[in-house]
Amino acid sequence: MERPLRADAQRNRERILEVAAKAFAQHGVEASLEEIARQAGVGVGTLYRHFPNRDLLVEAVFRRNVDQLVASADRLLETLSPVEALAQWMREFVEYVSAKRGLASHLKTVVSAESDLFVSTHERMNAAIGRLVDAAVAEGSIRPDVAAPDVLRAMAGVCMTSDLPGGEEQACRISALFMDGLKYGCPGSASKPASGARRQRLASSRAHG
Repeated sequence: MERPLRADAQRNRERILEVAAKAFAQHGVEASLEEIARQAGVGVGTLYRHFPNRDLLVEAVFRRNVDQLVASADRLLETLSPVEALAQWMREFVEYVSAKRGLASHLKTVVSAESDLFVSTHERMNAAIGRLVDAAVAEGSIRPDVAAPDVLRAMAGVCMTSDLPGGEEQACRISALFMDGLKYGCPGSASKPASGARRQRLASSRAHG
């Protein structure tokens, strides 16, 4: 059984992960480990004691990013309305994808896409967005036919633009439009489909307008 880290060692590990996450987001997975150690305020030997090679550090940063995003779903539900929580989580998902640029691709050269790392990540993401979607549906603020896996897949598609210049901002705008689509026709939305009589009145007014 692995012994728990001492408090100072745990702080060093967390600091290394925090700095490495920013370095990988800015410079890719080939960012200098020596520079990461320097910015974390530790010796490079300390970095290697926690993460004996680059692959293990990349994996730890990837897991940390996933942990933070999954935890965010519950935190947002505690502080915001369900529909606001879902919208904010979708924005954070865009930031998450931008921040992990290259991490998943690098890891897939080391471990299989069917490995526990990626399978468990997918399951945890589906569960997190499932809690948000279920709460928003129960509240009546999004359509009742919304399925969490569909939302997650759609968001992954939206985030494909995030690698382009200005892509993160564009992906956030697209996710906001997508959020409007989730609201369309829901019980609590002002954008319900027009009834037959209302459609007739609208058509008549256009014809005479």
